[in-house]
Amino acid sequence: MPALEPRVLAELPDSLAVPSYDRKSLTAGIVHFGVGGFHRAHQAMYLDRLMNTGQAYDWAICGVGVLPGDARMKQVMDSQDCLFTLVVKNPDGTREGRVIGSIIEYLFAPDDPEAVIEKMASDAVRIVSLTVTEGGYNFHHVTGEFDADNPDVVHDLEPGAAPRTSFGLITEALSRRRARGLAPFTVMSCDNIQGNGDVARKMFTAFATLKDPSLGSWVTENVPFPNSMVDRITPVTTDADRATIAEEFEVEDAWPVVCEPFEQWVLEDNFSLGRPPFEDAGVQLVEDVEPYELMKLRLLNASHQGMCYFGYLAGYRYAHEVAQDPLFAQFLLDYMDKEATPTLEPAPGIDLTTYKHTLIERFSNEHVRDTLARLCAESSDRIPKWLTPVIRINLERGGQIHRSAAIVASWARYAEGVDEQGNAVDVVDRLRDKLMTAAARQREEPLAFISDRDLFGDLVDDERFVRAFRTALDDLHAVGARAALTSLVSGP
Repeated sequence: MPALEPRVLAELPDSLAVPSYDRKSLTAGIVHFGVGGFHRAHQAMYLDRLMNTGQAYDWAICGVGVLPGDARMKQVMDSQDCLFTLVVKNPDGTREGRVIGSIIEYLFAPDDPEAVIEKMASDAVRIVSLTVTEGGYNFHHVTGEFDADNPDVVHDLEPGAAPRTSFGLITEALSRRRARGLAPFTVMSCDNIQGNGDVARKMFTAFATLKDPSLGSWVTENVPFPNSMVDRITPVTTDADRATIAEEFEVEDAWPVVCEPFEQWVLEDNFSLGRPPFEDAGVQLVEDVEPYELMKLRLLNASHQGMCYFGYLAGYRYAHEVAQDPLFAQFLLDYMDKEATPTLEPAPGIDLTTYKHTLIERFSNEHVRDTLARLCAESSDRIPKWLTPVIRINLERGGQIHRSAAIVASWARYAEGVDEQGNAVDVVDRLRDKLMTAAARQREEPLAFISDRDLFGDLVDDERFVRAFRTALDDLHAVGARAALTSLVSGP
């Protein structure tokens, strides 16, 4: 069976769509940091869609890896000339495959940071985009300020240092463009963070100011950081996915991507040097992204947290198992209707009732096989951004908070590191040791977990939140996740 590379495209079966455009005619107009599954199922897919209609040939992507773990992606991208297979898994079990060709180069920054900097400093590059996860923006989770004490940041601020971080690399490229009289590129965040463009602006400007105050001022005045809302469930690629794709589409792909059919991208139309005609590919260009991003973060993302810990503790391992359970589905709908929705403003063109029920349908797609372990990972980067704001707003307004508090309690119980069947839980989090240490004390000290003010601020001082949290945690310890949810669903 052939390995995926340009020379085999013409030999692939008709069931696998391939680029209709000549990839040799493409030039990179976008440099992207964080070429993972989501980027390849989303931004790269939208650009490939445009290219297949004869557009955006000068907006191809040069991917960049910054972390040591990105070395594997570098190997795969080089071996496949940056081609990869994207497979949409439909609820009825059918699969739609397409080879995506919009990425034409991949640079691994630890090997050659100078090449990455010069790529961004070239006049052909007009957008630098990011999917570096919530933790990649280097801000304090309570204060929201840039963490200048991060060892890699400290290194990058040293005069003449070869940059290790996206901050160091991107800022140096902007500095060179300024020195050469070139207009700055747009920095486009595509991460699940409220006000992702605003956050990126604050963090990159803070770094640039620390590096050179005059550069910081120039970035503030000249570099656009558009906000965006992105959505597509993209689980981790498994060996079973690779085997199925090889069998069905007759090609060996070392790192394909699988995803759900749903896709959404709402983007603020604010670019310094132009942009691809994204609207022709289905992107919604708007003046204000906030209503859409809050809708997504507080309904979809927070609901993922609402299902993953309870579900894992109860013995489930996949999102579809949880969403297909009527008890869990009702809990999620109750959370969305009674706690999240009251904190939202209308999003033009979106029917929230339909959107919420569509979320349950998306979560229930058993062919996507999104794991609860993936949803449970890096919770310290997720809960404070997606769920805690819902709690705070409802506390201020006198709204309901007991379901949100129960989700926090389910995270605390999960962080104890063992499920209800006595099986060990692999807690994956940058704060793993701290979280598990606090969770280990909470049977004797029920507030130990939420006393972490770096994560929860002053919520531990609010009697109503503490009462709801303790009730849920006590139920989780005494009767387990399912019975605790039954109590929550049968309540007001």
